[in-house]
Amino acid sequence: MQCNFVSVSPESDFSIQNLPFGVCTTSGSEAPHVTVAIGDYALNMATLAKLGLFQSIKGLDAESVFSKPYLNDYMSLGRSVWQAVRHELQDFLSNTHNALRGQISASDVSVVTPLREVQMHLPARIGDYTDFYASREHATNVGIMFRGKDNALMPNWTHLPVGYHGRASSIVVSGTPLHRPNGQRRQDQTKPPVFGPSARLDYELEMAYFVGPGNNLGTPLTLQQAEECIFGAVLMNDWSARDIQAWEYVPLGPFLGKSFGTTISPWVVTMDALEPFRVPQPTQEPEPLPYLCDESGSPAGYDIHLAVDIKPKEGGEFYPLTRSNLRYMYWSLRQQLTHHAINGCNMRPGDLCGTGTISGPAEESFGSMLELSWSGQKDITLGDSGITRKFIEDNDVIRISGYCQGDGFRVGFGQCVGEILPAKRA
Repeated sequence: MQCNFVSVSPESDFSIQNLPFGVCTTSGSEAPHVTVAIGDYALNMATLAKLGLFQSIKGLDAESVFSKPYLNDYMSLGRSVWQAVRHELQDFLSNTHNALRGQISASDVSVVTPLREVQMHLPARIGDYTDFYASREHATNVGIMFRGKDNALMPNWTHLPVGYHGRASSIVVSGTPLHRPNGQRRQDQTKPPVFGPSARLDYELEMAYFVGPGNNLGTPLTLQQAEECIFGAVLMNDWSARDIQAWEYVPLGPFLGKSFGTTISPWVVTMDALEPFRVPQPTQEPEPLPYLCDESGSPAGYDIHLAVDIKPKEGGEFYPLTRSNLRYMYWSLRQQLTHHAINGCNMRPGDLCGTGTISGPAEESFGSMLELSWSGQKDITLGDSGITRKFIEDNDVIRISGYCQGDGFRVGFGQCVGEILPAKRA
């Protein structure tokens, strides 16, 4: 299928096979509204709805839903509506005989805006945010650093997707700068803690997914139901203050070392767009308990190429840090969501779940500076610049990108970018 409404490069993240959703404004006076990316352009979904493109879809009040400054209402409608909207959009973009094509041209600014001219916002009102710890390689690396090889994984790790509840209010959209956090750190184990800016600030290469219809309080989800509840995925940088985290996390887990900021990409790639890129997930041993044991025969992993680059404060270009892939993740998205709801926890439209750091078996695929510098024991060399890092310094910029490669097209996520500014005085 080819888009003939606007030109789309084979290297574009936003092919007609993708059609990711976001929320944007195209002028300073305009209210935020739902948009879809195609090539180098943003489609105004509210305008398309007013012109009648989605009028035949049952259960969709398109003008209302797509005029909202968030995707929650659309996410709540479920897969049959999502798929019907996807079909109508693809037909509009590829079929010259589509009923609306005679009324709309690619130069109609009420429908089509160059991406360089839009301002992107958070795609949803995020009510709750949970972050998992689902990469075996990452968990093993961290365990070896702090507990040794014989006790790298905690006893529960291979039996359930470990996670914690994060801070939804400090999730920001790509391009939003964050300040280095202050907190307590215990630099010398023989002395009391000190207070001040984190000296071991890190990125975590993650992906995250948005919940759609969800479930009622007290009603668990099966694996099949969980998969139907997932609307789409974004890139995520779970910024981490390792020194603050190390001092505070016992006995109740992450707190101030995580809650100062989390960055996500603005475009939500739907699970239907990711469907062709399913791959088997890593072998799980021991076999999970029955509620997490997947017997559907449908592969639960996704072949998504992921990259992290840094632009150091010294200036110049971006330098590579991490090259990884979501296919390495031990616990699948549907296993994570099933476990989250198995106690009857009610998931709601717009809830966000992070995968945890995505690391692979090779050093270049390690998804954090903690691993790349092995807890600060060695330098990370940035290309041939002569610049090194152990952790992130003030005014460094971190960029995460990701895509699936099809035959002559890409399904990409755009970018997840953030700059670390100096700490504010407490």
